[in-house]
Amino acid sequence: MQEVASKYAVGIDIGTTTVRCVVGHIDGTTGVPTIVGVGVAPNSGMRKGNVVNLVGPAQSIDDALGEAERMSGYQVDVATISVNGTHILSTHADGMIAVGSANHEIIDEDIMRIEEVATLGKVPANREVLDVVPHSYKLDGQDNIKNPVGMTGTRLEIDAHVVSVLTPNLLNLQKAVESAKVTPRSIIVAGVAAARAVLTEQQIENGVALVDIGGSTTNVAIYEEGDLQFTAVIPIGGINITNDLAIGLKTDQEIAEKLKIEHASAVSSRDSSGISLEHNSEIFSFSTADIDEIVEARLEEMFEAINREFARAGRAGKLPSGVVLTGGTAQLKGITEYAKESLGLAAKVGLASGFGGVADDIDKPQFATAVGLMLIDSESNISTKNNSKFSGKNALKSGAGVFSKLIGRFRT
Repeated sequence: MQEVASKYAVGIDIGTTTVRCVVGHIDGTTGVPTIVGVGVAPNSGMRKGNVVNLVGPAQSIDDALGEAERMSGYQVDVATISVNGTHILSTHADGMIAVGSANHEIIDEDIMRIEEVATLGKVPANREVLDVVPHSYKLDGQDNIKNPVGMTGTRLEIDAHVVSVLTPNLLNLQKAVESAKVTPRSIIVAGVAAARAVLTEQQIENGVALVDIGGSTTNVAIYEEGDLQFTAVIPIGGINITNDLAIGLKTDQEIAEKLKIEHASAVSSRDSSGISLEHNSEIFSFSTADIDEIVEARLEEMFEAINREFARAGRAGKLPSGVVLTGGTAQLKGITEYAKESLGLAAKVGLASGFGGVADDIDKPQFATAVGLMLIDSESNISTKNNSKFSGKNALKSGAGVFSKLIGRFRT
């Protein structure tokens, strides 16, 4: 196997129930990645997005990566990976620094310094700042500056959104990845990665929420005026629906999962006829009304929690571009109709874009995070190679996209 070069990009989505890996080849002329390798492996040793046993995730990453490597013909040793869990915290921060004499030109080091000042005291000592998203800068009283680099002034102020994670959780995730002989290039919140794959610049400007319903967690990422405004993780996912069906219908989990995928609906079908399902050469029969009732009860809890996060962000019912759903549970029949009714907003299932090539299932919503990570990794590659604005602890906003701000923060 050849070793993966900088012209390749790799995203590894480390989900609680499944690890997904996507390898893309970056076109030297256009910079657009073409997917050349995909790998999927069931995961164990994680609970609600957090590592509780290093061996399970390390093995799952190795298995998914091995599958993607065999398909692409390349050996991967660096990748952009996802982080998940309710320990992810979204906070507002601001700060001010004196930058020098009246003719001082703002440089990248000034931006890094003001970001550090803004987060000082705002983030507890046991947390790691994962991302600082500047909403606007003020230079000598001039408001609403998006990028002050190159401008002149003496007093620089920042208004920003800070994403932080618990340090032990992050370190354990890194250990699991490094056990699989992979170095994390960047570590991105799963919902932010999914947003990179499915949201358009227009949606991000107008106001939109990405809701990624995974196996055991639901990621919420809210965007407005071109920037990430809020992020949260809810400890409920598709596995809760499966468990409820298994308990409520007194059947085992494999059958419950099959029922959820093939027959369950977010919107009650009002069909009184039953459902028959074959499993291990046995026929099992269930009432449609029972299935609908169980699924509806769990979805109600899930969407109430999502709406609470919207309210906490001050955006409940106020997002012109509505909600974009990703994750495996976004495939549940009638989920968009349920989301519209429950959240009072437009809703649709997100389709990943921004890449070439066709691979099985890559256009399904459960691959949005892995594809987004690969796209962010491709932008990191280009930006690092060109030695652009990406330096120091975190990457600044560049023309490559509004999401790619973390290159180098976790380099070893």
